Amino acid sequence: MCVQSTPADLADRFACVTDTVVERLETFAALLAEWQKIHNLVGPDALCNLWTRHIEDSLQLADQAPEARHWIDLGSGAGFPGLVVAIARAGDSDFSVTLVESNHKKAAFLRAAIRATGAPARVFAGRIENYIEDFEAAQTDPVDVISARAMAPFADLCRLASPLMGPETRLILLKGQDFVHEEQVATKSWSYDLLTLPSVTDRSGRIITVTNLRPKDS
Repeated sequence: MCVQSTPADLADRFACVTDTVVERLETFAALLAEWQKIHNLVGPDALCNLWTRHIEDSLQLADQAPEARHWIDLGSGAGFPGLVVAIARAGDSDFSVTLVESNHKKAAFLRAAIRATGAPARVFAGRIENYIEDFEAAQTDPVDVISARAMAPFADLCRLASPLMGPETRLILLKGQDFVHEEQVATKSWSYDLLTLPSVTDRSGRIITVTNLRPKDS
């Protein structure tokens, strides 16, 4: 049985969710359901728990950084959390999200969803390592937030995010109960400041915010 939040619930829980945002999220959800019939973009239970387990989970990050202007989402998949964050900020002309996704079917879906919702986002259809090369070559403006959800262990995310982070950049992650072990591994190679908050969608989940990330051999 599907038990999940409704769009009305999200409007009550998140300051960033207006009636317009709800409409855009519903457009995104309907488009995902259509593409899922053909392309299998998400797991078999994802649509059943879409509003709670995926959309609401992603909106938590939008509330963590309401002032952010330049956001990079690593391993965006079908849009969680980066595209949902972009949809929540669609009325903000000074905000943009770069969605980095190497799976070309998922990247195509992300582009279609951006067009359908008017989200302030762009897609980089390639590996994160390739995006880093382009980012460094372009000398892009500083990044405010880098996000990721369920794509790699914490130590690997530190390695991938490090070249993209400036002095004020925050790495914000959605992590589960394995984070304690993941951090034990990461602390062997990385130094950082860490803030941990409980997830509102998963009793064993947490929102991890990392700042001042640096390799220990530096």
